[in-house]
Amino acid sequence: MKRPLFRRCGHAPGPLSFEDQAVVDQFRAMLTALRTPEPWAPGSARDIAVRVGPFLERAHTRPGDDHGPDMIAVALVHPDTGHASAYLHGHQLGYTERGWLRCKTTAILGFWQHGYAMLTHAAANLSLPDDVGMELAHYALYIEARKRDDSLDGFTLLRLGPYTQTRHAQRDYDRIAAVLDGRETTFVPGHRVSVRFGPFDVSDHQLFADPYEVDTVALLDAAIAGVSA
Repeated sequence: MKRPLFRRCGHAPGPLSFEDQAVVDQFRAMLTALRTPEPWAPGSARDIAVRVGPFLERAHTRPGDDHGPDMIAVALVHPDTGHASAYLHGHQLGYTERGWLRCKTTAILGFWQHGYAMLTHAAANLSLPDDVGMELAHYALYIEARKRDDSLDGFTLLRLGPYTQTRHAQRDYDRIAAVLDGRETTFVPGHRVSVRFGPFDVSDHQLFADPYEVDTVALLDAAIAGVSA
């Protein structure tokens, strides 16, 4: 009994559809990005790719907090940031609710490339996990003495931080501002003393005084006494 003869189909595949070609191009871009990452350099102020579990995410770096050798401050953003639809999708997936985070530099793959977009939670239409492996990078209070000639010359008397809740920072700001009210120019000769909010500099954490369970006004008095001595 003769077996039926099967022939392979010799028809050449047709051209890819526009949608299929876009997927192929995106996949190729991802492979290229993974094979040739751009090494991250501290202080560059460019978006970076950071590891969040098995995924990669795009992150903004915070100016002034992007130069640390071990830790920098970042904000996770939707991979399509810059397009109108990215904000809404990012809000749905939890990208817009994180704020500034402390990111270990060992978690940085390199500068952000468009090819990494396929490897994000957003590409899988998944929300960011509650625990992304990064603690909050909080804000701080800076008490500064600036020369009274309207120049920027001066120095920082005291750094307070990090604050884990905004209301605590506001409370201490109000207390210190009340102490300075009317006496800004008398504490440090030739200088005007003021207080301002600012980002907590994760790279210089050793320069900050912990504001919790201490009298911040007493810390200010001690700082002023140290200058006057």
